[in-house]
Amino acid sequence: MRRTTVLRTTTLATSIAAALVLTACGGGGTAPSAPQATATAAPADSPLNLAGACPATVVVQEDWQPEAEHGSAYSLVGPDRTIDTNAKKVRGSLVAQGVDTGVDIEVRTGGPNVGFQPVPALMKLDESITLGTVYSDVAISSSDDQPVVGVVAQLTTSPVILMWDPASHPGATTVKDVAASGVPVLTSDPVVSALLESKGIVAKAQVDASYDGSPARFVADPKILQQGYITSEPYLYENEIAQWKKPVASQKLVDLGYTVYPSSLSVRADKLEQLRPCLAKLVPILQRAQLDYLANPAPTNALIVQLVEAYQTGWSYSPGVADNAVKVLRDQKLVTNDPASGVFGQFDPARVQQIVSTFAPILQAQGAIKDVPAPQTLYTNDFIDKNIKMS
Repeated sequence: MRRTTVLRTTTLATSIAAALVLTACGGGGTAPSAPQATATAAPADSPLNLAGACPATVVVQEDWQPEAEHGSAYSLVGPDRTIDTNAKKVRGSLVAQGVDTGVDIEVRTGGPNVGFQPVPALMKLDESITLGTVYSDVAISSSDDQPVVGVVAQLTTSPVILMWDPASHPGATTVKDVAASGVPVLTSDPVVSALLESKGIVAKAQVDASYDGSPARFVADPKILQQGYITSEPYLYENEIAQWKKPVASQKLVDLGYTVYPSSLSVRADKLEQLRPCLAKLVPILQRAQLDYLANPAPTNALIVQLVEAYQTGWSYSPGVADNAVKVLRDQKLVTNDPASGVFGQFDPARVQQIVSTFAPILQAQGAIKDVPAPQTLYTNDFIDKNIKMS
């Protein structure tokens, strides 16, 4: 769910209960993942009929491996799907609100499967990709040579956290409280660490950029601050990491200024006009898919867990993690209507301006960009159905 410079808790085989073995993952290749079935075809004049307007296959490039934060895309893959365990992708009819839209959808994994390349770079290289999930700061960092335009804000708030052991820091309630003791801050994201340094929350000397996603360092040295995701690490450490099995404390980095839109569905800037007829129909489907997934996550979560087991990348994702992630997305209000407009999936122009003002100077200082992009080039609300709102 995050750009490729941030690693997730990956190889937990020694600390998490063994995953179920999926027969479809055997020797690789392509295998059906469910009994063949068909959905009712959308009528020719239906807004759900994408045939002719969209590519024959809508390709979605995710920024990480299968997980609940990407549930909306996986929820659209129809029951006739096939899993390609070599390429780490799933494909089937694009089924929205119970009807076959007349095109297929293919959801591809990111992270290790693509050499940790940022999604805009993949989109630049592969013109078959229709949509990619891109964090706002990644969109800024790619704006010079690989510009993308966000079309749907599927998540409202970033789930990135810093976590700590409450027993090692009694009385601490914030990252600032813990960091004041001078402990190492284990992260893998230079943008996050630079943001915290700029606010005086952590000192440069405290930053340790060697985080590889493993729980080993935290377990061995519980005084540290460590990056994670509110949707996974707190649950994992308390319930599935055998060497820990107790709560951790954490604070979301949005509270500390990390205000980016996470994993917004985006298109290549130079393809926006070409895709306009498709996006006019597809974007409302994407808006509704996220809300429908959160309302009934069980079928899609089962597919997500199945895909993780089939792909065999070392990434572990149990049913418990998936169910907890959806609960956190709801309860922590990581997915909400746009506070400014009350519309789900819409970008707030003032917020995008603030994001550019905050993160462009950081990225310039790091040599990631030369020019500061105009905020309005990073997103569009042209295709948003303003009647779609989270109840």
